[in-house]
Amino acid sequence: MEKIEYQGNPGLMKKIEFIMEADKIKSILRKSRLFDDSRCENDAEHSWTIALMAYLFREYANAEVDIERVMFMLLIHDIVEVDAGDTFLYAAARADAHEKERKSAERVFGILDSSQRDFCLAVWEEFEARETPEAQFASVFDRFEPLLQNYATKGHTWKQFGITADRVLEMNRHIAAGSAEIWAFLEWLINDSVRRGYLAPAAAQQ
Repeated sequence: MEKIEYQGNPGLMKKIEFIMEADKIKSILRKSRLFDDSRCENDAEHSWTIALMAYLFREYANAEVDIERVMFMLLIHDIVEVDAGDTFLYAAARADAHEKERKSAERVFGILDSSQRDFCLAVWEEFEARETPEAQFASVFDRFEPLLQNYATKGHTWKQFGITADRVLEMNRHIAAGSAEIWAFLEWLINDSVRRGYLAPAAAQQ
């Protein structure tokens, strides 16, 4: 990658350097497929889609939220995967993912000046903690999109990794904290996926 030798405003250059580093998420592939099932989605596509979803579905938040903060949260939440890589939601390695992502967050956000670095780190940690109304609502869409993608692709990723309905429900139940209305829809979608054979029922029910 060509280095920019501009000697002007250093603050502007820090932002440009950060953007060029963050651009690497376009090469981080997720396990989820595009809605048309043509290929796997990358992190940048995921982040763009869920930020758009959050804005469009904002009327279904359980509490009043700062939608700009929610959208920013979603746009930056996966930048940490530049170093840490994507960890599949149902993978055993997910237990160690946060520490790797935290180190990546410190490095990548550290490219920015101290005030923006601290702001981005705080927003990322807020998202991870899922304690504020904004973080709870943002988390809805991080999980909403892959559930919708699996339904659209007849359970492609669920089938590939042998995921069962009880695990899907367990890992996504917190959606209700951000939007009861959307969780009601997704409970229906999960049950309908079982009915259609897109998703295996709980092991005890097989």
